[in-house]
Amino acid sequence: MPHRRGVAPARSGPHAPAQSRFAKARHFAALDLGTNNCRLLIARPQGSGFAVVDAFSRIVRLGEGLAATGRLSEAAIERTIAALRICADKLRRRNVTLSRAVATEACRRATNGADFIRRVHEETGIFLDVISAEEEARLAVLGCHALLEPGDGPALVFDIGGGSTELVLLDTAGPVPSVVDWHSTPWGVVSLTESLGAGRAAPIPSGAFDAMRACVAESFAPFAARLPKVTGQRRLLGTSGTVTTLASVHLGLDSYDRSAIDGLIVPSDAMRQVSRRLAGLELSGRAKVPCIGPERADLVVAGCAILEAILDLWPAERLGIADRGIREGILRRLMQGRYA
Repeated sequence: MPHRRGVAPARSGPHAPAQSRFAKARHFAALDLGTNNCRLLIARPQGSGFAVVDAFSRIVRLGEGLAATGRLSEAAIERTIAALRICADKLRRRNVTLSRAVATEACRRATNGADFIRRVHEETGIFLDVISAEEEARLAVLGCHALLEPGDGPALVFDIGGGSTELVLLDTAGPVPSVVDWHSTPWGVVSLTESLGAGRAAPIPSGAFDAMRACVAESFAPFAARLPKVTGQRRLLGTSGTVTTLASVHLGLDSYDRSAIDGLIVPSDAMRQVSRRLAGLELSGRAKVPCIGPERADLVVAGCAILEAILDLWPAERLGIADRGIREGILRRLMQGRYA
């Protein structure tokens, strides 16, 4: 049965020493623009952490069609800028003093990525930093590592995105986990789905699930060759829409509930069962599953394939689920006076 554990860079604001800037800052904000989602978190410092005062999340599919054309489409750009305008309005209304907005794989890969970044700034006032895959991985770990199960030996944290998947091997011997090794593959739920020629409304072709899984496993091979031998318990923690969605299906939730998901620990075999069940459904059947719906129905199979490849790579008995990651990592850095 699943159980839960206890939950234990900057563009805006005047130029000033870090300490005085921190003292004046009342609200901090982190924006994560991914290949599939646009997410904003606004918070204020509270104790050793922070309290969320506002949030926003929207599926924008910025990377839709990118695999075929190498460019961000005009329709995807318009959807994304519309979401970013909402974010900009929230930043103004909340009087955010210090914020950082980052963009990831879609903007790294697109030939018109730089033009998109300029247009976003002109139309919304938001500066987007296109971060490297390594920084993306480190921010995700910083934001969610507190949910790792206690234990000795290395732990693996992963982030399944829309355009890429990051794997991070951690040493948790010290007070703060340190990165031992990391790997990024250009396969996320959008890029992997589109690579098989399945459009948004098209069904996943027969046999595609196993092909997806094999494709991802091949891309993991260099990292797999570097992984240490582990004799004891393997610890595994995932952060992404894929794992939170599959965990919701596992629990049989009628609608998504972050309080039930963030910090949940699920038997890996149970997640494999959910994965296989969803992969066996037609598109219309997946769309009817609570917590998936029409917006995720076409992409969830690719997420399942990536997750299974990770479970093969790092066969832990249990999987920790984190509904936190890059945005929380950015906020922690900002509140520590670190802006990149």
